[in-house]
Amino acid sequence: MTGKKECQTCKNRKYVDGSDEQVSFKSASKINPNAAAARVRAHEQEHVANAYDKAAQSGGRVLQASVTLKYEICPECGRSYCAGGVTHTMIAGPKDNPYEKNAQSFGKEAATGDNFDIAV
Repeated sequence: MTGKKECQTCKNRKYVDGSDEQVSFKSASKINPNAAAARVRAHEQEHVANAYDKAAQSGGRVLQASVTLKYEICPECGRSYCAGGVTHTMIAGPKDNPYEKNAQSFGKEAATGDNFDIAV
């Protein structure tokens, strides 16, 4: 037989999403190792899209969204592969949020008198 033997670990690797959102990979799925990074990136983009939808529904806005792909080395063949991803988002509530208004007014009161001129 010529060529390399197929790595069974890479061939049988499955991906599953552990979040409580409605996204792909809710049940364990196999991905071709050559396509794993692109598929994981697309999956994480679903989480980003969900954050924008959630913000829009509540009248808020997305302040930050980032995706990090994780890579590992296969213990059987030594090949680098995309092992998964993580999405971090930060959503600001609506501007008329009473809790945010209260926090802003408290911040102003807390800062009153912080700076003063003793030379007067």
